[in-house]
Amino acid sequence: MNTESLSYLDLSLALVLVLALAILLRAYRLGVTRSLLVATVRLVVQLSLIGHVLRFLFASGNEPYIGIMAFVMLCVASREIMARQKRRLRGWGSFGIGAGSLFFSSFAIALYSILVVVRPEPWYTPQYVIPLLGMIMSNTMNALTLSMDRLTSAVYDHRDVIEQRLALGQSAREAIKSYSKDCIRTGITPIINSMATAGIVALPGMMTGQILAGASPLEAVRYQIMIWILIAAGAGFGMAFALRMLEAILFDNRMRLRLDRLAEPKH
Repeated sequence: MNTESLSYLDLSLALVLVLALAILLRAYRLGVTRSLLVATVRLVVQLSLIGHVLRFLFASGNEPYIGIMAFVMLCVASREIMARQKRRLRGWGSFGIGAGSLFFSSFAIALYSILVVVRPEPWYTPQYVIPLLGMIMSNTMNALTLSMDRLTSAVYDHRDVIEQRLALGQSAREAIKSYSKDCIRTGITPIINSMATAGIVALPGMMTGQILAGASPLEAVRYQIMIWILIAAGAGFGMAFALRMLEAILFDNRMRLRLDRLAEPKH
């Protein structure tokens, strides 16, 4: 089965819906019309550019180019994690935690899936490496953003309670344990919800794409099951690693809460 081609005219007809939505939002005076239009332009430009990049990568299959692409993905995702924090660490601390956590979780799990589960020949085949890494990393990025932002906000908002616990002899980990658990729950819940409703409420993206490309539905299902397992593992391990690193920075070796290491919230 061949996939139906979409022309630029077809895409233009789809964009009419965005313009209609922009008019509706403007009528409600919600203040998000500009954000919607900017996001749509970014979507079109970024995906168009990445389409050309992926076509080049798939044709060349060159290891260094694939490594550069993976590095760019890591840097952009880490920057997004830092940018979305209300009370991020001063300097590049949030970027470093994001990058380290993504590398520890997403890169390691993507490598495991390539070498152990899928086993393409050669192992660095870009048609497998880039999509798998991208899906794992993007979902882990969202989980890290939610959990890190929630923890720094909780520590700041409940600083008096935490300092009382420290004064009573609790360790830093004990003083913020309840907040850390809530942060991990916040980050992992959307993924659990998606896994629980996959195939009933919605057909996941990877599975839909393979079916549209003509793959067997059963083969597409197996790939989708694999990717959701990898996403859950990447998000869970990534959050645990990130929150542990964040804890080490927010408290010094004398078990004092160091809120001075947090930047002022963005307005």
